[in-house]
Amino acid sequence: MSWMRKVSRGWDAWRSAAREGRELQRCYQADKTRLKAEYRAARKAGKLPENPGPPPSGFTLLPWLLMGMGAFSNIFQGKTPNPWIGGLGLFTFNSLYIYVAFRAFSKEAREARSTRVALGLMAVVTCGLAIGYGGTWLLFFPLLGLATGAVLRGHLRAYGTAVAVLAGVVSCFRDGWNGVNIGYATWISTMVTAAILSLSEAVRDLRAAREELARRAVEEERLRFSRDLHDLLGHTLSVIVVKSEAARRLASRDLDAALAQVTDIESVGRQALTEIREAVTGYRQGSLATELDRARSALTAAGIEPRVRRSGPPLAPQAEALLGWVVREAVTNAVRHSGAGHCRITIEGTPERVLLTVDDDGAGAPAQPAPEGVGGTGLQGLTERLAAAGGSLRAGPSPRGGFTVTAELPVDGERPAEPVEASLSTAPRAT
Repeated sequence: MSWMRKVSRGWDAWRSAAREGRELQRCYQADKTRLKAEYRAARKAGKLPENPGPPPSGFTLLPWLLMGMGAFSNIFQGKTPNPWIGGLGLFTFNSLYIYVAFRAFSKEAREARSTRVALGLMAVVTCGLAIGYGGTWLLFFPLLGLATGAVLRGHLRAYGTAVAVLAGVVSCFRDGWNGVNIGYATWISTMVTAAILSLSEAVRDLRAAREELARRAVEEERLRFSRDLHDLLGHTLSVIVVKSEAARRLASRDLDAALAQVTDIESVGRQALTEIREAVTGYRQGSLATELDRARSALTAAGIEPRVRRSGPPLAPQAEALLGWVVREAVTNAVRHSGAGHCRITIEGTPERVLLTVDDDGAGAPAQPAPEGVGGTGLQGLTERLAAAGGSLRAGPSPRGGFTVTAELPVDGERPAEPVEASLSTAPRAT
């Protein structure tokens, strides 16, 4: 009965091991599924960088040289007549193949004359070895096709067909109709190699283009934010300074008027906080009517009499936002730099275009222009914005004295078929 107990213990041990194995298999499968799900979620969230691996190189084509092992074996077994000539031809072919293979993955080297000459010499050596020996030596033709497909990707139809026909003719001359198989194999190796390498290169170019577009999108967003923040804070701080000066002057003789100015300062500050939040999120849409009201308030507080006149059809939201920026910037310049007594804001519209003019009767002397390469600030930034929408912006001293800013824009705020060239005739006042 002892052997029965041993069999029973062995059976129990086997069942226990099987259960543990199945349990380990289930745990492995569960962990594998969980890791795959986490990886996909991280990739979808953009937390994992893509790792396309190293680009292909000449080492990718080297293993195919094993197709010449038959010819190499024949030389060592003494089955090849004139083995020194065959060995020299084999060495020459392999050397040229390695040279061409490593130069095929660089566009400049691939298109160089030396690479094309080496490929031509490969064809001559291959034909010579195939005609002289035949048999396994004919397998050098598919290797020639592989090198041809790697180098001549842009002219594949003509050169690929030519190499395949050459291989078929030489092989048929040496070994009869069985040589057709060599020609077909040469054509397949040429086309497949060229297709795979071209597709790999295209995928890498597309990935590089996508990364470049993403980088430019980040740069554009940074530029948008810095430009909006500059324009918002420049105007708001100028209004706060002007109203603070007015409150200080009025405090000694008209406390109620001074308190009204302080209330306006509080309102401007709160509105500025709201606009900065909207600028950060990218959802800010300016209102031309709101900007005109703010312009009246800022000019009045600075002791400048505002004169606002508006006519024409309703404008699209984009056009209103752009013209609102122009009013804000021009009035800020007038408050800070002009020393004017009057400022006139005129908006005249037609069914196609709208014209905005802001002029004052101040000193009118332009300040120094912004440094070269600095965009998105002041009137220079507005010039770029309006030009992108098919409009134009001109700023400079007025012939009658003072300073004039003129903006012209399509009513719908979109670029027309033939965009109007934007110009900034004279350096604007610094903001």
